[in-house]
Amino acid sequence: MTDAVVVGSGPNGLAAAVVLARAGLRVDLYEAKQTAGGGTRTEELIFPGHWHDICSAVHPMAFASPFFQQFGIRERLEWFVPELSYAHPLDGGIAGLAYRDLERTVDSLGADGPAYRRLMKPLIKHTDAILAAALNSMSPQRLAQVGPIALAGAALWQGTGLWNLGFRGPVAPALITGVAAHPVGPMPTLASSLAGLLLAHLGHTQGWPIPQGGSAQIAAAMLTDFQAHGGQLHTGQQITDLAEVAGAKAVLLDTSAKALLSIAGHRLPARYISTLDKFSYNNAACKVDFILSEPVPWRNPEIAQTATVHLGGTRAEIAQAEAEVARNQHPERPYVLISQPSQFDATRAPSGRHILWSYCHVPRYSTMDMTEAITAQIERFAPGFRDTIVASKVTTAMQLSEYNPNYIGGDFGSGTTGLRQVLARPVIGSKPWKTPLDGLYLCSSSTAPGPGVHGMSGFNAAKLALKEVFRIETPELAPSRMEKRC
Repeated sequence: MTDAVVVGSGPNGLAAAVVLARAGLRVDLYEAKQTAGGGTRTEELIFPGHWHDICSAVHPMAFASPFFQQFGIRERLEWFVPELSYAHPLDGGIAGLAYRDLERTVDSLGADGPAYRRLMKPLIKHTDAILAAALNSMSPQRLAQVGPIALAGAALWQGTGLWNLGFRGPVAPALITGVAAHPVGPMPTLASSLAGLLLAHLGHTQGWPIPQGGSAQIAAAMLTDFQAHGGQLHTGQQITDLAEVAGAKAVLLDTSAKALLSIAGHRLPARYISTLDKFSYNNAACKVDFILSEPVPWRNPEIAQTATVHLGGTRAEIAQAEAEVARNQHPERPYVLISQPSQFDATRAPSGRHILWSYCHVPRYSTMDMTEAITAQIERFAPGFRDTIVASKVTTAMQLSEYNPNYIGGDFGSGTTGLRQVLARPVIGSKPWKTPLDGLYLCSSSTAPGPGVHGMSGFNAAKLALKEVFRIETPELAPSRMEKRC
């Protein structure tokens, strides 16, 4: 007899399943696809032996997450943590370089270094309090602490028309904007600046790590632990109605808010249905994976020291591109986020080959192939890039949506990250994972704390289910000596 069911095996679903199984419950995990992982899959997309991350590639939130810290993800996997967390090239060979060492970054920014230090240093000082607030429900008590107040002050600076105040040149503002553009949406906004500053300051505290073997290794570590504690994985089985899991005392859905309506809507009260109906989804991404004959030939060779690069030119250019997407247009010069893990991880491609992961922002449900626009942006800052391309594969926004139904229209964040939906995701309160139905919880990126490979939505939902349904304390999650990497 099943105690608990988890539907969906993305990082949040796996986190929930691990916690429930560790508590000694009989847990069934259902996944519609033939493999577990959700946003943490790695596959041979083009040629054998070339391993591409399907969604997420670089994982600052994995190191920051309280769930992954308790789970011991650093000890379970091999990681590469570049000294240069991320880079942002501009025309003429100059580039913003965000090193783990804040002062090295400040020195590299010249006259704008002091302003950058004023922005980042308070966040670094109060990082523990900031992460505690950002990675759990945004309760008034958490938001009133010094760290979140410092983050809010920085966001007011970088999330409003004052964002250029204190800066003289283009490099530091572009460096900040490249991170703030991760969430799709117009700029500047408070929500984009909050997300950007959270990620940016982690680049100066712990770095932006990549796991050896790709993002799938994160899912594999959780799945191994889940099964070692008696959990049962069922792949190729899509749950479409609560009646299919009626025997479970608790059901946790790692699905979009829209899918929750589909699975349980006829049982939910009208007011909650109305709230979910109003839950909005973001614009989307078009992803292009490349196989290269050599590393990207950056005009500025220092960029090769990082696995993460933001492209798009100046702050004004990125803001213009994001505004075009918001107007349902496809930018000629889009904002592009790329990762080049094979620079560090030799397991990702055969000798003499490299892989490159990239995406740009596009309107939701777009079917446009953005390969040429992405290629042109890379070529702009890396002359000769076209000559290194061996093969490429595009995944349009519509195809992303078809690949993972949680990505509504290609929205990989499962919901907008505007200020309203940061505070009410999908509802406001200290228990946003709880639905009005006893024993039913939503544990996906459509709940707090939102997008990212952190497992916290699943962790928080599972802890709540243990408390409310089973009257069980949250179990220890740390790996045994045998589970740690050698």
